Amino acid sequence: MTDTDIRADEDGGSVPPGPGGAVEPGPGAEVAADPVVALEHEMIAVVRRFRRLIAERARAVHPKLDPVCYPMLLMLRRADAVAMSDLLAELAIEKSTLTRRIDSAARLGLVERIPDPDDARARLVALDPDCRRKLDEILGDETELWRQRLSGWETADIRELTVLLHRLGESMD
Repeated sequence: MTDTDIRADEDGGSVPPGPGGAVEPGPGAEVAADPVVALEHEMIAVVRRFRRLIAERARAVHPKLDPVCYPMLLMLRRADAVAMSDLLAELAIEKSTLTRRIDSAARLGLVERIPDPDDARARLVALDPDCRRKLDEILGDETELWRQRLSGWETADIRELTVLLHRLGESMD
């Protein structure tokens, strides 16, 4: 199969040719001719799929949780409590946007603001213990699902993909 023997699926990803090697011209046929354009096309499809996964995970945490809050919860899961300045730097959002997300998650009982022991004027943001347990459960289930998705892959291919994705991410910073 050559790099032009690819067509797009309904999620914008590529699919191999059909029976007998025939390729039906599809919406992504012009994309495959240029590998950089094909990569961009695939990345857009992956982002779309991950948005769907994040929305599903957010609903699993709480049915009313806005999916845009989910990455913040994941950050909070990595520590006991996090300063807003650290959240702002990691999430690359405006302070007012972060405040709205924290307020939203707090109203749902998922996070709480606690005093900063190093600065009496400041507050830290922490996960509610029940939310932390729920996230641990969700992420454990998701890890198992990823193991199933990748069960047909060679370990070396998974590691290579990880290295390449890291390299791509570094080039985007």
